[in-house]
Amino acid sequence: MPATRPVVAVLCEKADDRPPGLQNLDVDFRFCAADGLGSALRGARALLLWDYFSGALRAAWPAASDLEWIHITAAGVDTLLFDELRNSEVVVTNARGVFDRPLAEYVLGAVILHAKDSRTSFELQRRRQWRHRETRSITGATALVVGTGGIGREIAKLLRAAGLIVRGAGRRAVAQDPDFGEIICSAELSAAVGWCDYLILAAPLTDETRGLVDAEVLAAMKPDAHLVNIARGPMVDEDALLQALAQNQIGGATLDVFDTEPLPPEHPLWDLPNVTITAHMSADVTGWREGLAAQFAANARRWLAGEPMHNVVDKQLGYVPGVGGR
Repeated sequence: MPATRPVVAVLCEKADDRPPGLQNLDVDFRFCAADGLGSALRGARALLLWDYFSGALRAAWPAASDLEWIHITAAGVDTLLFDELRNSEVVVTNARGVFDRPLAEYVLGAVILHAKDSRTSFELQRRRQWRHRETRSITGATALVVGTGGIGREIAKLLRAAGLIVRGAGRRAVAQDPDFGEIICSAELSAAVGWCDYLILAAPLTDETRGLVDAEVLAAMKPDAHLVNIARGPMVDEDALLQALAQNQIGGATLDVFDTEPLPPEHPLWDLPNVTITAHMSADVTGWREGLAAQFAANARRWLAGEPMHNVVDKQLGYVPGVGGR
């Protein structure tokens, strides 16, 4: 009898939102939405989390007794990990690398938009008002990037190429680093942020980074400094940030992530003139779905062949060791 092909469950947000280009893999796929995940997991050896924000796996975990491998199509795995999974033998891989350049481009765009006072220009254009004024150069501006993994390093490289002076903040201090020059310990962030014009959050959400940017850090920032958050909303004390922005304690913020998503229409952040809000889209450039599917397919072939897989997450740390995540 021919060998039975392994079953791979695929969790999709909607039934018709399926990954492209997986037809040639030697597996049997079971596509499902959250309410069908338990059934899809029975007998499945692998799980592709195409709906990477879903928390459905925790409830369906009792059905995952045959599971060997989970791939999440995000760099951050904070929405996935729970104690039973952490303590299991199931291998978790992520989408490290796919989002690095798009995120770096978003950050550079946020820096330029702030330096050139583009929000004011947009409003003046809407009012049909001609108002000449001076704006800032980004050459020589200072940026502190929190998160020294692949995403943070791509941001640092692009900002340096644009003329900014860059430092990093990570779990450990490093005196000399090829991409950041100097890396300070993120636990000492409040003592370091007074140096930077731009504070950029690009670290994975872990117990160590949750609430990292609190009232103390915000109070230590320059009064014209700009915060850019492409990491996760809970890295920032949102109430403290709201107060700092409303009182012009800092110059402004570009926010792509929030405690609650979608950001509720009544949230006061919408009304602040010094805030730019985007809908958790900083990494989502044209073709990103195809890139994610191709990355999974390459890892699936390694899994089928019994070869070591790429982007294996340390489930205790919450990211791929040595490279961090979104």
